[in-house]
Amino acid sequence: MPSFLSARSFLLLLGCTTALAGPAFAQSARTDTADTTAPSSRSAFTSTDKNTHTTTTVTEASVPGADHVIVNARLEQARAALQPATGATTYRFSRQDIETNPGGDNAPLTSLLLQAPGVAQDSYGQIHVRGDHNEVQFRLDGVALPEGMSVFGQALMTRFAHSLSLTTGALPSEYGFLQAGVIDINTKNGYSDAGGDVSIYGGARDYMFPSLQYGGHHGKWDWFGTADYVHNRVGIENPTPSFNAIHDLSNQYHFLGHARYTADENTRISFTAGVSNAEYQLPNNPGQQRQFANPDFLGSSLAQNVYGRVDSASLNEHQKEITDFGILSLQKEIGTLSVQSSAVLRYSSLRYSPDLLGDLVYNGIAQQAARSVFSTGNQTDATWHAAKNHTVRFGYQIYVERMISKTDSTVYPQTGVDDAGDAVFADSPMSIHDGSGRTGWMYGLYAQDEWHPIRNLTINYGLRFDGVDEYTHSKQVSPRINIVYKPWHGGTFHAGYSRYFTPPPFELIGGASLNKFANTSAAPGTFQNNTVKAERDHYFDMGFSQEILPGWHASVDGYMKLAHNMIDEGQFGSPVLLSVFNYRRGQVHGYEFATDYTRGPLSIYGNFAWSRAIGKDITTAQWNFDPDDLAYIKKHWIHLDHDQRWTASAGGSYTVFHRTGHPMRLSATMVYGSGLRSDGATPNGASVPQYVTFNLSLVQSFKDLFQIPFLKRTQVRLDVTNLFDRRYELRDGSGIGVGAPQYGLRRTILTGISQRF
Repeated sequence: MPSFLSARSFLLLLGCTTALAGPAFAQSARTDTADTTAPSSRSAFTSTDKNTHTTTTVTEASVPGADHVIVNARLEQARAALQPATGATTYRFSRQDIETNPGGDNAPLTSLLLQAPGVAQDSYGQIHVRGDHNEVQFRLDGVALPEGMSVFGQALMTRFAHSLSLTTGALPSEYGFLQAGVIDINTKNGYSDAGGDVSIYGGARDYMFPSLQYGGHHGKWDWFGTADYVHNRVGIENPTPSFNAIHDLSNQYHFLGHARYTADENTRISFTAGVSNAEYQLPNNPGQQRQFANPDFLGSSLAQNVYGRVDSASLNEHQKEITDFGILSLQKEIGTLSVQSSAVLRYSSLRYSPDLLGDLVYNGIAQQAARSVFSTGNQTDATWHAAKNHTVRFGYQIYVERMISKTDSTVYPQTGVDDAGDAVFADSPMSIHDGSGRTGWMYGLYAQDEWHPIRNLTINYGLRFDGVDEYTHSKQVSPRINIVYKPWHGGTFHAGYSRYFTPPPFELIGGASLNKFANTSAAPGTFQNNTVKAERDHYFDMGFSQEILPGWHASVDGYMKLAHNMIDEGQFGSPVLLSVFNYRRGQVHGYEFATDYTRGPLSIYGNFAWSRAIGKDITTAQWNFDPDDLAYIKKHWIHLDHDQRWTASAGGSYTVFHRTGHPMRLSATMVYGSGLRSDGATPNGASVPQYVTFNLSLVQSFKDLFQIPFLKRTQVRLDVTNLFDRRYELRDGSGIGVGAPQYGLRRTILTGISQRF
């Protein structure tokens, strides 16, 4: 290695070693400055140009290749500096936070994200960040993944993350398209996570979850991979409050891995790939009496004839979801210029198989549906240290997408009307085939300058230009500015404004030929179907954070979004496939508070958030809605179906014997929600009851338990979800775009053992 790097290398090596010696199992939800290159674990703070979170650390296995460790640490710092969140609010989850969360690596990402302020829980594994429906962007090592079709869960496994962050607020110019929350997963690698781990996890409801991971390095190469198989009977939320759902089997296969080649101290090439294959039974809701969903034929003679022919407890509906992706990245340092360019591929598909007779009897339509989207594109980001007080960043994203939708529907044809004016249907059903395909593209360009005019003041200003040419054709220039000021030690104030442009999700726009369903049992209440439009927002954010005492931090943040053509999503048919639509106007505003305390083996945190999300006048995809609801919403503001007024979470952990080779950790988390919306006197005019759940985890670790040289740490865990077995409802089946009722998981006890090698 060139001699001029030796001093810097020594400092980086010392910093990495110090990070390892820091407090373990720290959990926080703090607001702080980003002048710390190794921030405490769960944290929220306004970022400056030093907002890096290097995860490449020196381990016992990596000491022989110390030069490569140091080079990769420096490249990790340079990569993180490409996409700072100056002026935004970032909540960080370290590896210790992930392991401390009940379930650890076995828990879904959503259970971890619910511990951040402003994140609300919904059915089908969805989350809502700051009152938006689903505008959440996932990134792997800073590279954004195009949207996919997954409904019931994430294709990304928690086990693949070394650390992750959730960034919200008024985002800088490098973040485009989906902007309610940016989840950046810093992946494990062959240096910081060398070695292997095999585990088996399971328990109640046929839960079985074996997994394997392995990472290593040799010469200029390092690699990491993980695979698992999930089998259980809790694939989708129970539509009843009973302890176990009927017909809820799920089988899922996942693989994630990457390989990296460090050509020299300034050049690195990496390839990341993932595969997710999941099959779900759709749980049944017994005792349903309603025949045909359309009011036009609820009282028809055919409805009377088919009444009772199918028991809703014995329906047999299935859904399969597949997601595959690949990312090839080149990172290069050229003097004062740092660049990362990535080619991205993603294929995602969804296939719904109905209960042919049951769906026809209960809904008036049995529809076999298949939808897929293939996306390919490039993301390039560059940082130029133009002057002492100016850091210029610029780049672009461009994606080409191909969407294909096919449906085969069985419906009853309408033969006329009776004397009372009610529809009359034939006894024999008919088949309707419908299919469509479209290719489109979207793109974004940005440039910004991070300026330090005086000490303790940072101003980040820039422009972004976005466009979409898919079902809709539009573009926008978006100015953004953020100010970060540190008036005194430990205190940080931030304020920002961002103009947002959000293209509608290409894969969720329905392309049905409505005229084919005219005069059938599946005829919509209205045939109006305006094309979904891109959303345009004005977003304002302001907050303050303070270190009150060593180890104790607190923050408060407020935000407001004024939207035109606000995008929302709903589930309107038997296939559990979300469809997108627009409100002509929308408003979202709220505030958040977070605090944490960490001292030695003890860590506690808590946060709460208040939010209000409303919309007016549904202007696109109108055929999905009841005409009376459309008429009311055209003239009145209503709550969005995912609007939840109060959201809170808290948690803590304590480790005993933490100075020995057999530490034992006890941790707990809490989630509170005041309830999502349901229909009342007006659409979305009421809410489901409030709820609170508690989760508990006990983990015992042993060093060299089996006294075998190649076996390392052994870990035994016990996790309890919904400790007090509270019955709580996420959805009651009513509301705009809400499908079936959904209840939260009842008490579930799971155990596991993992072995490092």
